[in-house]
Amino acid sequence: MAKTSWINRNERKRATVKKYAALRAELKKNKDYAALSQLPRNASPSRVVNRCEVSGRRRAFIRRFKISRLVFRELASAGLIPGVTKSSW
Repeated sequence: MAKTSWINRNERKRATVKKYAALRAELKKNKDYAALSQLPRNASPSRVVNRCEVSGRRRAFIRRFKISRLVFRELASAGLIPGVTKSSW
């Protein structure tokens, strides 16, 4: 499980991105890069990290299910993810 502070920090980044989204779009449209560079760093969407909704892990994140591979395997083995079956050939 990821530290709670890391998860909270990422949520603050998401809120900052949402707050400045319209302003960033306007500045980019006008190609005003000087004003764009004056915005907070965390206003950039590329600074937000995808994290597992269950464990908070950021590595091995599966976007389709929004969980990490470890949690995915546990839930799939328990049959808790609809439509996912263990492959066999």
